[in-house]
Amino acid sequence: MSVLNTAVVSPYLPLLEPINEFLLCTTPDEWIQEAAKAENLPIILLDHLHCELKAAQSAALLLRRYAVSESHGQLLLDALQPYEDLVYRGIGTLNDVQKSKQLSHALKAAESQPFADDIIERMSRLIREELHHFQQVYEIMEARNIPLQKLTASRYAKQLLQKVRTYEPEALIDKLIIGALIEARSCERFAALAPYLDEDIARFYVSLLRSEARHYQDYLELAQKLSETNISDRVKQFREWEAELIRSEDTELRFHSGVPAYA
Repeated sequence: MSVLNTAVVSPYLPLLEPINEFLLCTTPDEWIQEAAKAENLPIILLDHLHCELKAAQSAALLLRRYAVSESHGQLLLDALQPYEDLVYRGIGTLNDVQKSKQLSHALKAAESQPFADDIIERMSRLIREELHHFQQVYEIMEARNIPLQKLTASRYAKQLLQKVRTYEPEALIDKLIIGALIEARSCERFAALAPYLDEDIARFYVSLLRSEARHYQDYLELAQKLSETNISDRVKQFREWEAELIRSEDTELRFHSGVPAYA
């Protein structure tokens, strides 16, 4: 295992403090030990790549469902298609993705949707950042000759989404809370794993904290703004469910998986 001095993370500890307070548990040592093995780097990077795309897709879905006009919803689909073609269908190259039409800053709000402008501002910024990070992860994979391949999703997000209420606006509020937890856990794992990775990947993971550390707050602020009541109790419940998933055993290693049952 290649170990980088933990000083690489030290300058960003202030960014991690609120994240660690928000999450009810830290990543188990067993996961870090397994994820840091050289032979597991391809699966970690591949799943990370998928996670960046899924984060952008989730934000786009929220925009299409709750914020933008139908025509501008198509702009979101068009912006994501080259990435989806590359990952899911093996069509195109990173160069094609980089040349593709990027997400417009001028998405039009649907008149019937409350707080649409705020949702558009936060989620469109998140999409642009996640897609940029996707390109960065893919460049690292190409440099290390790690091929794209199909990958089963972890149970983490799926089981959290099973807790979403079925009526509005509570369903949207729950989805935003889940988005906050996924973003916060990602940042916590970037910092936890970075000291054990090769220096180029470690510095990349730490650099992600600068942009992604605020994402969970964007989700929570939107959730509270859209709710007529205080969401603290609902957030607490999801934090508990999330911690249970992180502490429990998983049969497959993924970026958000729990304790390796096979280690």
